[in-house]
Amino acid sequence: MASAPKPGPSAASGPPSLSLLLPSPFRSPTSSSPSSPPPPPLRRSSSTPPAATGSPTRASSRNAGLSRPSSSASETRHLVGLSKPVLAFVTSQAAHKLPTLRHGTILIDSPEFESVLTRSGLKETDPVLRNVNRVTQVDPATILYSSGTTGRVKGVLMTHGNMIAGVAGARQPEPGPKPVWLFPLPLFHVYGFASILRAFGMGATVVLMGKFEFEAMLKAVEKYRVGLLPVSPPVVLALVKSELIGKYDLSSLHTVMCGGAPLGKEVSQRFQQQFPNVELVQGYALTESLLGSRLMGPDETKQYGSVGRLSDHMEAKIVDPVTREALPPGCKGELWLRGPAIMKGCVGDDKATAETLDPDCWLKTGDLCYFDSEGFLYIVDRLKELIKYKAYQVPPAELEHLLQSHQQIAEAAVILYPDEEAGQVPMAFVVRKPGAYVTESEIMDFIAERVAPHKKIRRVTFISSIPKNPAGKILRRELINHALSAGSAKL
Repeated sequence: MASAPKPGPSAASGPPSLSLLLPSPFRSPTSSSPSSPPPPPLRRSSSTPPAATGSPTRASSRNAGLSRPSSSASETRHLVGLSKPVLAFVTSQAAHKLPTLRHGTILIDSPEFESVLTRSGLKETDPVLRNVNRVTQVDPATILYSSGTTGRVKGVLMTHGNMIAGVAGARQPEPGPKPVWLFPLPLFHVYGFASILRAFGMGATVVLMGKFEFEAMLKAVEKYRVGLLPVSPPVVLALVKSELIGKYDLSSLHTVMCGGAPLGKEVSQRFQQQFPNVELVQGYALTESLLGSRLMGPDETKQYGSVGRLSDHMEAKIVDPVTREALPPGCKGELWLRGPAIMKGCVGDDKATAETLDPDCWLKTGDLCYFDSEGFLYIVDRLKELIKYKAYQVPPAELEHLLQSHQQIAEAAVILYPDEEAGQVPMAFVVRKPGAYVTESEIMDFIAERVAPHKKIRRVTFISSIPKNPAGKILRRELINHALSAGSAKL
């Protein structure tokens, strides 16, 4: 395997795979000195306390990750069965979903827990804070839960070394005052979890939103003078299209990070035109790897449609899904990753671990991607979500990006629909902008003018909203089930 040079004006061209080597040794959390800076301030834009995540990862215990508030009691029991926790931090509203645990539960919206957050409940000399066993980088640190968009939720085991790599591989801020980060992201998703680790690692001030609401996010940017905003593609799309933008002072905002799903080239360009003083930074990671790729600077962020070059410490190759042979730049295939940010395995599921990690520790991401000749990574779609039209493969994300560029469309999703002759055809679910009257035939003509014949949209259904998970990923299975059960009827 040929190695790519460290990020710079250009990267390797022509090799069958790309890699980046460790630029510097890791530092263990146990090597910090007494003169380490104090923890960054934390602000909340709601009355709900943040979940207790950091403390268990510093002790000899294992953090079993966070569960989404909307999880049912059955889903919560499944997560408990995966991680087998002995103690849980939970809100009083969700406590009834948990089974009895060995050491019980701690209500994070209780006065007692609030006193711990304000440091009035424990003193630095308290033995419970001093008698902490040391851990090594190979010790388990946390269990993250996969999104379950393509199957049953899995528990992904991350070590302390994985988490160190995730923080160390983050883009380092410029010298000067530390920015304020606003988090509209769910912290139980890997994007939010990894981002808040990096914010703390940089000593940033963090503002948490108890629940995402677009206008509340804009108000928080204005109120707290937010400089850095990590979001998913639907939020970037809303920033481009919403009429609320002019109501608020967003001048403090200098960086918007986008991840969780592909962001279309057209949306990226429109964002840069509308917010010329804000850097749009895209990146790529997944539950099984806290690092993947990132865009580094102003010039690189203009590589529209790309999620950047590989993060430091990581290796990658594009693999033919059938032959498993490495492919050269420009060829589409499955992205495989290897490096210190890759998970240790799936908890209690040796079969899932073997299906995801090969014997040489390559992580099979399941994403259809390609590298260009300069080492920039492009995400095409999920392999499992490709539409098989006759002998062709159609990526839904490509059609979604085109639909979102239409002036009368607020958002859209594309799924496969069974067809006796073609096998599968692309079907679009469309949310019109308020006051818009675009028709089914107009949408199909709009796409037909811009794509090859096999990529044409053959069916259109208008709906009020696109179902997504909390990270902004489209829940295609829900749309497919609806399409199969109700035809083209409205949701």
